[in-house]
Amino acid sequence: MALIDDLRAQARLAPESGIVAVANYGRGREGLIPLWAGEGDLPTPDFISAPAARALEGGETFYTYQRGIPELRVSLATYHSRVFGQQFSPEQFFVTGGGMQAIQLCLQATVGAGDDIIYFAPAWPNIFGASLVGGANPVAVGLDFGANGWALDTDRLEAAVTDRTRAIFVNSPSNPTGWTADTETLQRILELARRRGLWIIADEIYTRFYYGGARAPSFLDIMEPEDRILFVNTFSKNWAMTGWRIGWIMAHPELGQTFENLIQYSTSGVAQFMQRGAVAALEQGEAFVEMQVERARSARDIMCGALEATGRARVSPPPGAFYLFFAVDGVTDSLEAAFDIVDKANVGLAPGSAFGEGAEAYFRICFNRRLDQVEQAAERLASWISSR
Repeated sequence: MALIDDLRAQARLAPESGIVAVANYGRGREGLIPLWAGEGDLPTPDFISAPAARALEGGETFYTYQRGIPELRVSLATYHSRVFGQQFSPEQFFVTGGGMQAIQLCLQATVGAGDDIIYFAPAWPNIFGASLVGGANPVAVGLDFGANGWALDTDRLEAAVTDRTRAIFVNSPSNPTGWTADTETLQRILELARRRGLWIIADEIYTRFYYGGARAPSFLDIMEPEDRILFVNTFSKNWAMTGWRIGWIMAHPELGQTFENLIQYSTSGVAQFMQRGAVAALEQGEAFVEMQVERARSARDIMCGALEATGRARVSPPPGAFYLFFAVDGVTDSLEAAFDIVDKANVGLAPGSAFGEGAEAYFRICFNRRLDQVEQAAERLASWISSR
């Protein structure tokens, strides 16, 4: 018997990332423009890195508050009050080792063996994988793609709810599609959750990357304090901190000890010196966030315009996030085509097959990069499409 056969099945069968195969194939090629990963090309700015470095040099290297240092939790409350126009308490915030850990902890708190969790597909593959590893059953409800972009059929969502359903995972704005729920759609999801006694895990990581206003619609706009909603977020996208692995959960203060316990039994907290950088991001980073969003808006328009001009790409400008999820006439196997694009266009894309069943013909582009690279990548991709 092989050693691997003796592992827990949920761990042994955890799916591989379909993005990594293309990245490994194209990594290191001279002149390649890598648009496969879900991050921008800007390093963390100095106004964030410098306070973290000072704290590290100053010896802030010991165990600290598992919920997060008080200064960071106060800054999170202040930031949310500014962005969402209502009052928040530091007692609602719990600092985590990135957005991914925030999601894992919320899954641990709400679903387990034999439970269903509904998510909307195409989807970032980590929610599917993390649910499986935890023993839950992820159930996909497909988004529809049409002339006006991606949309959710809330009747289809309601039909997917069974007696086994415990939670709905809502990623809006969405990775990879850019789908962004309007307030009416959020209200319908919330009403369903109330009727059926379901938890909502609200992944609003891209709420600032929204092209129809200052931020995307949020459950925070319509919820009551006692609603079963857990919010997950991260410093990764807004403040160019993907490698830092620091995020947060926002939840009712009544759940505080539970989340502190879950943090204790996973990482025992986030390094204090890193949290000093996060405080600076929240308190000094508004201009940086606004700059990134405007740059992404311009990049989106450049990429969409170039692909639409081919007449062979099915494209709809995403209202949120910084991804374009598109299809090309005649392409049915995006993984095979992604390798070909690396070879012939020297551009790295994520194959749609990495984002779930039904997305095999699509590609994901991360366009959160400097505009000259986006223009060059758009020209190369348009040429590859036209040559088919």
